Amino acid sequence: MVISADCHGGGSLHGYRPYLENRWLDDFDAWAADYAIPYDDLKGDLGGRNWDSDRRLADLEGDGIVAEVIYPNTVPPFYPNNSLVEQPPAPNAGDLERRWAGLRAHNRWMADFCAAAQGRRAGICQIMLHDLDAAVAEVRWAKENGLFGGVLLPGAPPGSGVPPLYDPAYYEPLWSVCEELDMPVNHHSGSAAPAAGERAEDKVILLLEVTWWAHRAFTHLLVGGVFERHPGLRLVLAEQGTAWVPDELARLDYFFDRMGSGAADSQEAVWGKDLVGGMSLRPSEYFARQVRIGASFLRGHEVPAAGRLGFDKIMWGSDYPHREGSHPYSREALRAAFAGVDPVDVARMLAGNAATAYGFDLAALRPLADRFGPTVAEVAEPLKPASLPIEAEMCPALIGYGIPAGS
Repeated sequence: MVISADCHGGGSLHGYRPYLENRWLDDFDAWAADYAIPYDDLKGDLGGRNWDSDRRLADLEGDGIVAEVIYPNTVPPFYPNNSLVEQPPAPNAGDLERRWAGLRAHNRWMADFCAAAQGRRAGICQIMLHDLDAAVAEVRWAKENGLFGGVLLPGAPPGSGVPPLYDPAYYEPLWSVCEELDMPVNHHSGSAAPAAGERAEDKVILLLEVTWWAHRAFTHLLVGGVFERHPGLRLVLAEQGTAWVPDELARLDYFFDRMGSGAADSQEAVWGKDLVGGMSLRPSEYFARQVRIGASFLRGHEVPAAGRLGFDKIMWGSDYPHREGSHPYSREALRAAFAGVDPVDVARMLAGNAATAYGFDLAALRPLADRFGPTVAEVAEPLKPASLPIEAEMCPALIGYGIPAGS
């Protein structure tokens, strides 16, 4: 059975209109009349993969995937860009209010979209961090309306206009409600980086640093004492890779050990002793207890690192419908990553861990898995290099498996 823990979707530009409150409709019509979608893959036939329910099911079933966790992908009303990766500060309070209305429209659209494939779509609720009372109310609405994918935690980079995520007081209502309602907190790569410029150098720096900005979510919640105060809170780090985690946890353990029990006059102890004194676990232990990894396009050489971390922490994802995602070669991507890995561990990474994290009903999904595959034997068969069309290498998991041009 395969559940993709990292897919993306959303409504079309005008598909969001019915989900806006009436007071925003005139503003929406004026905004939409002048708005030009900036992404080629949200236009024309490609765009439909985000909101066409039947097409999406067919694409995923063709890949052997029977259920998915859905992060946002399209542009909500009043946003300048995709709200997953860019939440730039609004120019004024009125514009901020409009964007919040746009996110709430997305959440209501997502609830209906998920209901169209009951139990197969774990939609994720979007929030803004500028008004915590409104965010908490939206989390409660999401829980009541079937968005069991949890909450998308935006980043709070410099210039965002909100306190850093380690602020011990400001975000407490959010952590409390997510723990109370058993709503996973998801933090996706790209959602924490500062706005990038338009030069080639700006874009390359963003590409090289984007995951680093996202990694900070764990460190900030750790330092803010969130895991200590809320042992039932679950954090999912999505599309950030896996190989970095063991070394980062070793680094954090070193510093926290130095702060807590190292030389009394060391710089680490001077700065951090009081903070660490309130923590009952080491960073790696909090991670083991409360964090999971959404491992999109996992590559074969990353699997040993995943094993060091624990196969019960890893949830495979196809990243559909992104160009770097594994569709329509997800079956091959699974073979490239997992051939030779213990089938028990593979089953955890492909479905069991996602079911535990999000609440998918594996028994209900079993008939679909039996129908659409892949089988255990299929995943266990090694994938031969240079055996796929070269476009398959747009997915990082399949680098080296495309037939070179001219061959």
